[in-house]
Amino acid sequence: MKLSSTLAWLVDAAGASPGADRFLADLGAHLIADDLPLAGGALTLAVPHPLIARRTWLWRAANGEVIEAVGFAGFAGAGQADSAGDGGRRWLAGLGGGAVHEDLVGPGKDAPVLGWIGPRLFTEAEAGRLREAARFAAAPLAALSARATLTATLEAYLGRRSAARVLAGPLRRDVGETIRAALLYADLRNFTALSEAAPPAEVIAALDAWFDCVAGAVHAFGGEVLKFIGDGMLAILPVTADKPRAACDAALRAVSSAQAGMAHLDVTRRGQGLPSLSFGAALHLGEILWGNVGAADRLDFTAIGPAVNLVSRLEGLCRPLSRTVLISGAVAAEASAILVPLGTHPLRGIAAPCAVFTVPDG
Repeated sequence: MKLSSTLAWLVDAAGASPGADRFLADLGAHLIADDLPLAGGALTLAVPHPLIARRTWLWRAANGEVIEAVGFAGFAGAGQADSAGDGGRRWLAGLGGGAVHEDLVGPGKDAPVLGWIGPRLFTEAEAGRLREAARFAAAPLAALSARATLTATLEAYLGRRSAARVLAGPLRRDVGETIRAALLYADLRNFTALSEAAPPAEVIAALDAWFDCVAGAVHAFGGEVLKFIGDGMLAILPVTADKPRAACDAALRAVSSAQAGMAHLDVTRRGQGLPSLSFGAALHLGEILWGNVGAADRLDFTAIGPAVNLVSRLEGLCRPLSRTVLISGAVAAEASAILVPLGTHPLRGIAAPCAVFTVPDG
C-alpha cells in the first residue's frame, strides 16, 4: 500500500515533533503538498494544569504562522465558550470561504481535536482525506500529549526551570549544579493557632491565598518557587549574565508586591470577619546547589547550601526585630534601592554574624 506523503510523515516522523505548534504547521504543509486546499488549521489538546483547561494552536496557511490560545479552567460561564473553548472554530471561520471541518482524534471527550478551513467548501473526497489524516494522527498526537502532560505536571509541582532540569537530567542522586541566586524565604505567622482554631477548609483557603500573593509576586519578577514548606515558602531569583544587582532588585520588588497583595487580602478578610494574616520574609544572595537529593529510589529536586540555611535563619529574626522584611548584607551590597541598616546580628547555627537591613517604612 502506497501512502501519501502526509500519511507517511504521520507514521514515520510526526511523533518526533518538538511540540504541538510544529506538528500542526508541518501537518498543514504536508496536506497542502498533497493538493488539499487549506487556508488554516487548529489543534486543541486538553492539558492537566491548575489553571489551563485546554490549549489550542492556530495555523495560518498563507504565512505558516502558528499562534496559541488557552482556555482557562473554571472561568467560562454557563453556555459560554472560553478563549479556546470552541477549538478555534471562530478563528478558522474568518480565514476561508468554506465550512470548518473538525475531527476528534481518538476516543473520549478530552481527545485532541483537529480543525481545518479551506477557501471553499471541501468536497466529500477531500473531507474523507482529512478524516483519514486524523486517524493516522492519533499515534503521534498521543505521544505529544503524553510529553505535554509530563511537562505540565512537573512544572506545576516543581516550577518551570526546575522541571526543565529534571527532564533534561538523569534520575539519580548527585546530579545538580551550583548557581548563584537571590533567595526569598517567607513564613506565615501564627499559623499553628489558626489551624487549631479554624475549620480545615478555612485553613486551606488562607494558605492558598497567602501562597497566591507571595508566589504570584515572585513569578511576576522572574523568580521561581522551589518549595512550599508547611506555611513557608522558599523561592529563587537566579543571577543571569553575572548581574547580581538585577536579581536582588527583582527580589526586592517581589517582596514589595507581596506586601501590597497581603494588605489587599487583609482588607478582604476583615470584610469577611476573618483575622488578618501576618508574615515575615527574608532575602539573601548566595550560591546554592540546585539539583537532586534524597534516597536511592525517592528523589527531591531542591536547593541546599549555606545560603539556604542563612535566609531561613534570617527570617526567624523578623519577629524579635518587629519587622516584616529583613535583608542580608549580601543583598544590600548589590541592590540599587536605599535600605535601612539594623546592625549586625547572630543567626542560630550560622558561624558569622549577619549584617541585617530592612526596607524603609511606608
